Amino acid sequence: MSTINIYCDESCHLENDNSNIMAIGSLWCPEEKTKQFFQEIRDIKKEHNLKKDFEIKWIKVSPAKKDFYLDIVDFFFKTPSLRFRGVLIPNKKVLNHQKHNNTHDDFYYIMYYHMVKHFLDIKNKYNIYIDIKDSKSWEKTSRLKDFLNSYVRKKGYCVRDDIIQKIQLVRSHEIELVQITDLLIGAICYQNRNLSDNSGKVEITKKIIEQTHNSLKKTSLYGEQKFNLLVWKGEDV
Repeated sequence: MSTINIYCDESCHLENDNSNIMAIGSLWCPEEKTKQFFQEIRDIKKEHNLKKDFEIKWIKVSPAKKDFYLDIVDFFFKTPSLRFRGVLIPNKKVLNHQKHNNTHDDFYYIMYYHMVKHFLDIKNKYNIYIDIKDSKSWEKTSRLKDFLNSYVRKKGYCVRDDIIQKIQLVRSHEIELVQITDLLIGAICYQNRNLSDNSGKVEITKKIIEQTHNSLKKTSLYGEQKFNLLVWKGEDV
């Protein structure tokens, strides 16, 4: 039995904010390889004369640091043990929580379930690390672990109640693999907003599209393992 770490981040996850788009993403990594990958990422930073604690972040992408971010994207695609799974909600306004007796918080948990379930293997155990977003993060974390384990059992996927071992809040500036998740969902949101105001972001998005053969606006083939994206249209929740 292996332990897999899942590093998660979210963009525009609040019900009422300045964006209709919502995205959550996760980077999956075998626990025993995390230290190796953290070091390799820091080596890339060193090659670009950046401090080891430089934070990889979509909002920091600029033409001047374009080559560094392109190397980070290359690192992800060239590392077989890393996988990405994301969920994109192109328009939060079409969501009808009342119709399905849900709240937006319920929807948040359901989206995490749909993101996580795709790569789950009942032979493994999983640790989920989520970037702290707001004052409700601690409450959401405790509920999310119970929700995922119970939902997995309810759907008949697994009878175990410990497939999700723990869900822990982290500060993204300390965890490079959470930062790469931020970079990937940032590119997804950028593409779906049809933006082109930053040449660095344009090139990074283009590279991801070329590597995935996905416009970042459509759901991946079910069997896609490296970079898998679900575009949620709002029909069910």
